[in-house]
Amino acid sequence: MPNWGCCLPNAYTERLFPMELQEEVTIPAQRDKVLASLTDADVLRQCIPGCDELVQVSATEYTAKVVLKIGPVKAKFSGNVTLDMSGAPDRLTLSGQGDGGIAGFAKGGADVTLVDAGDDTILTYQAKAETGGKIAQLGSRLMVSTARKLSKSFFAEFLVIMGGAPAGAPAEDV
Repeated sequence: MPNWGCCLPNAYTERLFPMELQEEVTIPAQRDKVLASLTDADVLRQCIPGCDELVQVSATEYTAKVVLKIGPVKAKFSGNVTLDMSGAPDRLTLSGQGDGGIAGFAKGGADVTLVDAGDDTILTYQAKAETGGKIAQLGSRLMVSTARKLSKSFFAEFLVIMGGAPAGAPAEDV
């Protein structure tokens, strides 16, 4: 049997880099409002760092174009996200993938829970992702710190939109 690995482009032979993140955020709004905002393309476009375009294609599907700089690599990613709202309003699941051309790709998902806490909502998420290509070669510390920074920026902006002040400093430009 021939070894075709020697002839395949690097994107197919490079090692994938898995990553997991989790966080809990208290949002100063009722759960129904938080859920509606988390699925509103205009709100998400404002919150996603580097988002050039976000289009809602159906009630549960979005396409996006995002420009990110991860260490020395800057790339424009095109991707899609699908939501599973079957557990709403208590939880939702999202899955997606993005292609950054020569910079590489990312795919993953997140489980989000929303707990009523009076006038607030406690949002908890657990996310898993894999990256490949040049971005996966940057190393786990840089990838995880960049992912945390992007998440912090997203929620800082989301808190502002929801009527609360972000924890700490204003949203950073990522």
